[in-house]
Amino acid sequence: MLRAARRLRPAHTPVWFMRQAGRSLPEYRKVREGIAMLDSCRRPELVTEITLQPVRRYGVDAAIFFSDIVVPLKAVGVGLDIRPGVGPVIDQPFRTRADLDRIPELEPEMIGDIAESVGLLTAELGGTPLIGFAGAPFTLASYLVEGGPSRDLARTKALMYSDPQLWEALLQRLAQISAGFLRVQVAAGASAVQLFDSWVGALPLADYRRFVQPSSAAVLDAVRELDPTAPRIHFGVQTGELLPAMAEAGADVVGVDFRVPLDVATARLGGDHAVQGNLDPALLFASREVLGQRVRQTLEAGAAAPGHIFNLGHGVLPDTDPDQAKFVVDTVHAWKG
Repeated sequence: MLRAARRLRPAHTPVWFMRQAGRSLPEYRKVREGIAMLDSCRRPELVTEITLQPVRRYGVDAAIFFSDIVVPLKAVGVGLDIRPGVGPVIDQPFRTRADLDRIPELEPEMIGDIAESVGLLTAELGGTPLIGFAGAPFTLASYLVEGGPSRDLARTKALMYSDPQLWEALLQRLAQISAGFLRVQVAAGASAVQLFDSWVGALPLADYRRFVQPSSAAVLDAVRELDPTAPRIHFGVQTGELLPAMAEAGADVVGVDFRVPLDVATARLGGDHAVQGNLDPALLFASREVLGQRVRQTLEAGAAAPGHIFNLGHGVLPDTDPDQAKFVVDTVHAWKG
């Protein structure tokens, strides 16, 4: 995985899945039973077990650190909860400049358990890389401003457009928090990082460059300053028009969702970035014949890039049959190009 991220041709195309355990594995549901999501993210032995489960079951080429994008917000004292079937819900949504005082900077001692979890994981993983995890400032801001998940991000956009100075101050604060969360993971042994910007595809390119790119760049630069050898993966949903700008933010690998073929994405990126993706998660519900064909088509499209990490174009869906995911891994590893 690290060789592909660094645009060096590995022996086979590496593969891992976003949301590798997340709700689709019976062993995940068993160990999570009766434990709230945010609590499970702060228990090092449980985080270790959940992160390792898909590595054991699927034989993937990397582990993704089990966490949630709002964990660092909770760590700095933001009142929030993750409600089943809803997602993150904020007690007091962000509305005014005074609300900045409720979002202090993240200090490493606030997340000592995260460093402990990474240490336990790297000891267990051996040569399998661990990918650090964090949410990007824009997506974190959207939850804070909206008070929870939103389809139109109306309040977020209204704040961004009507008070750009306050918006910039908020994203600068969130960039420090996301960067601090990733730096703790890298310092503890994570080999690479992925910055998730789940909702940034709601913006046009010009607004992305003006209102979002600087804060994402600050996060990725902070990782590079700590460890220049750790590849930085940047992923968003419905970001086909934003791919070059996301790469410019400092990504070594650009994650591509399932809406844009990888060869098209590679052309948009100028052919000088590794790509990650991008099988439609729904295809894991198709027949093996169809699934195998679409996996190979994705591999063929990915071969246009100087490096390709196979993944889904978004997270594993909750009702996915684990045997289908294992079939994908085996098909990827058997592909000779």
